[in-house]
Amino acid sequence: MRAAAAGAGRWSLAGKLFLLIGLDLLVVAAAAAGAAALGFPPWTIFLAAVALGAPVAAWSLHRFWSPVRRTLQAVTDGVRSFQEDDFSVRLAADRRDELGELVELYNRMGDAMRLERNEIYQRELMLDTLLQGAPMGILLLNELDRVVFANVAARGLIGGAGRLAGRDLTEVTASCPEPMRRALFAEQDTLFTVPAGEEEQEETYRVVRRRFQLNTQDLRLVVLERITPELRRQEVEIWKKVIRVMNHELNNSLAPVSSLLHSARHVAGRQDQAHRLEEILEAAEERVRHLSSFLEGYARFARLPQPRKEPVAWPQFLDGVQRIFPFRLAGPAPAGRGWFDPGQVQQVLINLLKNAAEAGSPPQEVLVAVERSPDDGALVHVLDRGKGMDDETMRKALLPFYSSKESGSGLGLPLCTEILSAHGGSLRLQRRPGGGMVVTCLLPPGS
Repeated sequence: MRAAAAGAGRWSLAGKLFLLIGLDLLVVAAAAAGAAALGFPPWTIFLAAVALGAPVAAWSLHRFWSPVRRTLQAVTDGVRSFQEDDFSVRLAADRRDELGELVELYNRMGDAMRLERNEIYQRELMLDTLLQGAPMGILLLNELDRVVFANVAARGLIGGAGRLAGRDLTEVTASCPEPMRRALFAEQDTLFTVPAGEEEQEETYRVVRRRFQLNTQDLRLVVLERITPELRRQEVEIWKKVIRVMNHELNNSLAPVSSLLHSARHVAGRQDQAHRLEEILEAAEERVRHLSSFLEGYARFARLPQPRKEPVAWPQFLDGVQRIFPFRLAGPAPAGRGWFDPGQVQQVLINLLKNAAEAGSPPQEVLVAVERSPDDGALVHVLDRGKGMDDETMRKALLPFYSSKESGSGLGLPLCTEILSAHGGSLRLQRRPGGGMVVTCLLPPGS
């Protein structure tokens, strides 16, 4: 009913065309009738009709097609403006036919597209504001490792105050510390530390990488997060917990010892109870040994000596570690010499190999690889196929006394970090493709 009502008050293009054709035919018929009434021969009548009808037909066609052509050209220009992301062009809808409907539809479509574009722009502006204000560095890379997007934090952490967009990642990271540069090019999520400078503190970072497609283009999202403040806060909480544990353990050990000494004093003066004295002293000695062993685990972490660096041949060093804790060597050992404290670095490797075994890795999948770093230092990789680490464990793995194992002391990785830091190196944790972990020890070059 609405369609019929809408068409009742206007002429369609077909109706207008038929009307003009009818008028032309009437003019031709009138001309032919007039010529016949005057007695002209038939061929003269035909020529007269054509001579009079042709101008009328040309005028009719021009009157019909000229506004149609102008309207179609205007719509064409408007659609081209859409193609150029200009949605502001509007057409005057002064016709009441199919072309008028086309113009109204074009205007409505332009309004809808402009509104949608404004909404998208507002969302992009809000998203850009959130990303620029984020405390972690955010990079968006294309397939050629060129930076598509970088927020303010990324410029501060990686490229200083310079612009990063459009630059190659190799160029951007040229001035970064070696651990950070390697982590940014790694294919897996990575936790690493940057050794402290003369007037700086050691910094810990986490790199998270994700791949996705945007407008059929493969992109990589790289998030660089400085987690040193969070680790410091968590360390304070852990130390509080350690103090509570030590207090509890001291009370549990000293109270029985005090009671046993009181009993020993009581029986020492009685001849009939003298046989119990040895028994009481043995029980007190056992509690003292337990307490001493408990405190030794904490003291070992606190009294780490300064490393005594010396030239170390890699083949002999790795053979020595392999005799203590078996592993497979991935590739030949470097022919040159390292510069480190062999006893302390051996302790690092033993701790890492032990962690790999306790993570459930098959023995044949525990590998050690040694390579030269670009600055002529050494990179020692310990690889396993264990259960790996989830995000929470990776964030806390370097904290003293934190352990995801029921019987773990939480001193293994922190002790490794301390030893490497004392050497001027660092430790990096990375998920291994296919499962497991890769722990990398960075040892600086010798003097």
